[in-house]
Amino acid sequence: MRKSNKLTAVAIRSASRPGLYGDGHGLYLQVSVFGTKSWLFRYMIDGAARKMGLGALHTVSLAEARKRAAEARLQAHDRVDPIEQRKASRGAVRLAAARAVTFKECADRYIEANRSGWGNAKHAAQWFGTFNETRRGALRFPSLTAAINDLPVAAIDTALVLKVLEPIWHEKPETANRARGRIESVLSWATVLKYRSGDNPAQWRGNLKELLPARGKIASVKHHDAVPYAEMPSFMAELRGKEGVYARALEFTILTTARTGETVGAQWSEFDLEAKVWTVPSERMKAGKEHKAPLSDRAARILSEIPRAGDFVFRQARADHQISDGAMLQFIRRMRGHGATVHGFRSTFRDWAAEQTAYPNELCELALAHAVGDKTEKAYRRGDMMEKRKRLMADWAAYCERAPREGADNVTPIRERA
Repeated sequence: MRKSNKLTAVAIRSASRPGLYGDGHGLYLQVSVFGTKSWLFRYMIDGAARKMGLGALHTVSLAEARKRAAEARLQAHDRVDPIEQRKASRGAVRLAAARAVTFKECADRYIEANRSGWGNAKHAAQWFGTFNETRRGALRFPSLTAAINDLPVAAIDTALVLKVLEPIWHEKPETANRARGRIESVLSWATVLKYRSGDNPAQWRGNLKELLPARGKIASVKHHDAVPYAEMPSFMAELRGKEGVYARALEFTILTTARTGETVGAQWSEFDLEAKVWTVPSERMKAGKEHKAPLSDRAARILSEIPRAGDFVFRQARADHQISDGAMLQFIRRMRGHGATVHGFRSTFRDWAAEQTAYPNELCELALAHAVGDKTEKAYRRGDMMEKRKRLMADWAAYCERAPREGADNVTPIRERA
């Protein structure tokens, strides 16, 4: 190591031999074996010798190096290790940058992280629509969370969550509550990743519950409008008289008690027409569990009369693509008006089964792909009651195909032998 003397610009330029060139008070110019030059500050802290880099010569001038060395020397004098202090400062800067991530960025990353677990593309689309602008033709609709999307997620508090929810809480309580739950999930995700801290401002219990009225107090639960089962023979006769893929898709949905998405996404590979069984894969089921649905003779005949072209059973006329989710809804509304829904036929079936048959409740629930019983009961009953469900669906199809009678209430019960 060379003798410590005040460095000059000329001395710095001429220094070429590898080693340390002292400037005094612990500051050195360091020349590497490769000829690169940088600044080094040497000091003692709690009896231990330490070295601290102050930057490369081409970036940090002699004057700046002396200034940095002086600041570090004062910290060491106060028994504060300048190296550890610099680490803490850099960590604080990185943390501040991380916490500056916006709520919208967190929402997008949450959706991406959970998309594969949802399995249902429609479910993912609904989540996306909560946090993103949507379009319907030429019209644009802002996202429900537009007021907080661009704010740092660390800054989201109860007041900001209320700013999102209050405008729609009374008018659209179901939509508002779904949005609240999704906001809560995103904020929980951000908390785990240290983008924010503290309680979740979107949680209901002990928080928003004290600020917003319960949904039950502002609006009664609106069930899907259903056609009374007494009217089903006449309705189905009218439906069978309609032509086209939408009519057949709707009829098939009614006869199998399927959900709209299950029918719309049905593919030929899911059907065993010889056994008359439709196996809907778990990724297309609401509960995420594979569902085997028995096909009545009429349901199987509908499939046999559809030309096979492409993967999807119910295809658009001019494209190798499934019909849209709203196609059957628009079709039924043209028949029954705007009060009717496709999903309502599941309620029609359930009312018919409860009031006009002796089939057990759990069998009817299985036909609708509903979870039945507690965990213990499920563990003991591992079968799907397929044979009994075949008879149930055959009876439902027979009821739907019976000749319409005079008077909507003139119904003859169909009952399974006890």
